[in-house]
Amino acid sequence: MGRGLSLPLLLLLPLALLAAPARAEGGSAAAEEVQIEVLHLPEACSPKSKKGDLLNAHYDGFLASDGSKFYCSRTQNEGHPKWFVLGVGQVIKGLDIAMMNMCPGEKRKVTIPPSLAYGQQGYAQGKIPPNATLIFEIELYAVNKGPRSVEAFNQIDKDGDKKLSELEISQYLKEEFARDGKKRHPSAHDEILADIFKKNDHDGDGFISAKEYNVYQHDEL
Repeated sequence: MGRGLSLPLLLLLPLALLAAPARAEGGSAAAEEVQIEVLHLPEACSPKSKKGDLLNAHYDGFLASDGSKFYCSRTQNEGHPKWFVLGVGQVIKGLDIAMMNMCPGEKRKVTIPPSLAYGQQGYAQGKIPPNATLIFEIELYAVNKGPRSVEAFNQIDKDGDKKLSELEISQYLKEEFARDGKKRHPSAHDEILADIFKKNDHDGDGFISAKEYNVYQHDEL
């Protein structure tokens, strides 16, 4: 994973992707399902993606009604694949479902009903009309542990008390800064540390508990 996606920054910055501006309306998600067609499956299909994993993928989006393309990840961000966390609403619900149990190198063509996409309201900014069924062609490049994984928490929690102190996170920030070698203003460390606690220490006790950190609700914590 690129150094620009280090844990402290992911703690602070939401990853923008093809996410619905509002939850889909109308239709029954139980009555409509995502249709998945596997176009290519590597011989060594591991690891398989799960909720909370950080994925790297390219995908094209088409309207099922006329086949017109409304989205192409290759035309954005200088053509780099998109990074996002699976299963937490950073993409439309249908994509969260469609990319579960997918491995690096796998390609899928998925059909997503309106109830799991943009529903009755559509998404005018994205040129998606109301009640549109969407088709995506997806190529997955990487499956990594997400920023709120148990492993990431334990890496920072040096004393194993299931809560992160200011000292522990401060030390982790220093180690991350040393690894990526980027020049930063001397105040950057303190500003990031303060912002992390402002956004994550919900009860104000000076610690970030496993529950406060673990927004993706892994059972292991």
